[in-house]
Amino acid sequence: MRFKRTLTATAATASLLTLATACEDPAKASPPTASPAASPAATGGASAQASPSAAGAAPATLTEAQAYVQKYTSCENLSTGPADRVNLAGYAPVGAWSVTDRGICSDPKEQDEIVISMVSDMKIHQQAYKDHITKRLDEGYWDAGLYDPVFYTKTFTVSAQKTGTALALAKSDLRVLVCNPDFSVPEGYKKEKALVDGCVLTDFVNSRDGKGSPVKGPALPSAGSIEELRRLVSPKTVDCTEMLVTNEHIASIDYQPVVGRDVRGAGVKQRAVCGKLGGPRPVDMNWLDLVSDMKTLQTVSKESQLAEVGQQRSLTQSKLMVGKDVAVESNNPTVRKGLYKLGFLRLDCEPGFSAPAGSRIQKAQVDGCVLTDFERPVS
Repeated sequence: MRFKRTLTATAATASLLTLATACEDPAKASPPTASPAASPAATGGASAQASPSAAGAAPATLTEAQAYVQKYTSCENLSTGPADRVNLAGYAPVGAWSVTDRGICSDPKEQDEIVISMVSDMKIHQQAYKDHITKRLDEGYWDAGLYDPVFYTKTFTVSAQKTGTALALAKSDLRVLVCNPDFSVPEGYKKEKALVDGCVLTDFVNSRDGKGSPVKGPALPSAGSIEELRRLVSPKTVDCTEMLVTNEHIASIDYQPVVGRDVRGAGVKQRAVCGKLGGPRPVDMNWLDLVSDMKTLQTVSKESQLAEVGQQRSLTQSKLMVGKDVAVESNNPTVRKGLYKLGFLRLDCEPGFSAPAGSRIQKAQVDGCVLTDFERPVS
């Protein structure tokens, strides 16, 4: 007996291998022991109960799966031979993750190669994929599973390499499995329960090339007074149990606002600060702004952001969350996440900024900036 190290490829597919140490007989290799399919229950169990989205697609063979795919996109020259068309190093081999057979076909229109994997137990397969994503997240790969163009049904998965092919497949009963907890299905797209907890099935296609499914966000929030703004954001998102309405400059060593001492010069008509303000060191501070000149306010924030380029950014510095005629300043990522759900967008003026497909991006009122709901995780 000897030990074989199986390396994890970072290719984003539903059949990615996890890092494992497998005990291998020199005469006959066995599947990786870390794979759920390494046990008899994983390879020989009955098919799991399918999700509603898979009701219309249950081919039993590669040829039948190919015929289904061809209803939505080209899938020519199906082959199960040597993988000279697609690098399968990142895929679980046949026999692991309940994969019973695999074939590759071509989509000439998109110049794409499509990988079809037949699966005997879809619940075990989805659990293996979720476990892989969880491991990648634990290793610090924050975007694990956000860009995997892999579609699921009752009995097989389809992996597209090109966004155009994925968008065509999204019109079918096939659904993309996403197990990243930071993902939320955009409005207007299907959200269906997966076979494992912590994952969803959707017809939304995310992609790194920015050509995925289009996203239309809600209108920017608006308020006619500070009190109306407080009711909009508090108490679920911003704790305004204690709120002081004042245009005076209030800050602390732990909480730095975007707007400085010249409040009106920053385009802010009225201002309030929320948080536990008593004591020598206030906590949970967030600022609410009723804005009279949004372009001026965004210009002030842009100047502050550009001054930080090339430097280690302070975690105490608040970010500007923009509405139509209101704004919130917060350095708390949890607060900002809640504000995104309310329709607020963050002003980002970082040179070369880009966001993945599925993120909201709107033109800001100052050149060189955008409004977005995407934030890169702090390393």
